[in-house]
Amino acid sequence: MTYPPNQHQDNNINHMIEVIKTYPLATVISVKDHQPIITHLPLVYEEGKLIGHINIYNPQAELLKGDNDVTLIFAGPECYISPSIYSTTQLPTWNYIKVHLKGTVKAIESKAALKQSLITMTEFLEAPDHKYVLETDNPRLDKNLNYIEMFEITITHWEGKFKLSQDKKPKDIEAAREELVRANQESIKLFLDKVF
Repeated sequence: MTYPPNQHQDNNINHMIEVIKTYPLATVISVKDHQPIITHLPLVYEEGKLIGHINIYNPQAELLKGDNDVTLIFAGPECYISPSIYSTTQLPTWNYIKVHLKGTVKAIESKAALKQSLITMTEFLEAPDHKYVLETDNPRLDKNLNYIEMFEITITHWEGKFKLSQDKKPKDIEAAREELVRANQESIKLFLDKVF
């Protein structure tokens, strides 16, 4: 059984790629001795593959090598939806956008490829303003290459979970969309004001 229900599934790969590109911090899940090992890493999408880097001292680094399976979760915006926003009688719910992927991972051993990949990832993450450029002759970059491993994940399974009140009337779908935008902007500020 697929869950959430079909109206909350989005199998359009282009939509899922947009989530990955907009929210590139992935939850990377490997399994060792029947126990999940989880790291949060930014990944860059390139033609059916994801490229990432991990510190060699991270316990998950060994599992991001030769043909191991990996599960990934990319999280888009989410929020509580109060029945008060709807024009019809509803119950409270939670709306969210998630992308679940499965893939096979392999290490990329080339230091030259690692260096270029770190530069490329920085360019991607700095877009569109590019206020910082990671230069190829940056001495700190060269000094740290021995402590970073590059890996490539070939995606084998895609699953988009876009629960956005699609089962409601068009007016209520739009109200839920507006609430998702409003709540995310407000919740970030409230959280940061409390914590920092």
